Amino acid sequence: MIKNNRLAVALPLLALAVSLTACGGDADTGADMGAAPSTGSAPMATGGGAPTAGESAAAAPFGTACSAVPASGKGSFTGMAEDSVATAASNNPVLSTLVAAVKKAGLVDTLNSAEDITVFAPTDDAFAKIDKAALDKVLADKKMLTDILTYHVVQGRKTPADLADGSFATLQGGKVTTSGSGQDYTVGGAGVVCGNVSTRNATVYIIDTVLMPKK
Repeated sequence: MIKNNRLAVALPLLALAVSLTACGGDADTGADMGAAPSTGSAPMATGGGAPTAGESAAAAPFGTACSAVPASGKGSFTGMAEDSVATAASNNPVLSTLVAAVKKAGLVDTLNSAEDITVFAPTDDAFAKIDKAALDKVLADKKMLTDILTYHVVQGRKTPADLADGSFATLQGGKVTTSGSGQDYTVGGAGVVCGNVSTRNATVYIIDTVLMPKK
């Protein structure tokens, strides 16, 4: 009788221990499952899996003029990324003069069909710095206009790191030098006011001065 009583007490205790062990295992598994989504979502949070805040910032457009870009629609950063560069620029409110010049020079198809290029795009304010008579003269001379516009285009998608101390051959045939760090860069002496903007076939750096090829 005593042995049977002891067995009757031991069995429920054993069952309770197994139950508690099982609950503990579920808790550990739940923690692991919670950690997995955190790891998997990290690349999305940093824009391509960049491990540091600096690299994450470098992957996104930067600069004071970026605030003029629409938050949504074809002219937004997302919308521009879906179009080739000349088409994307036509939807950007700060590049209307550049777009008109590109059309006048007949370069829309050339830029849209190019693969992996970088365009240094002067703002409307940059063109406004040029004397009107001089600008009108340039716009009336297709060869001169083409030389100036193609001087703003280089082969390859250049990252901010590439611009830190760069010298690039332009589509016009001359060379343009770049320098800077962080979010402060210059291109041939012009300041980058909105950099690292992606389009379907190009990376765009919007600049505050029109570049002139050296004769």
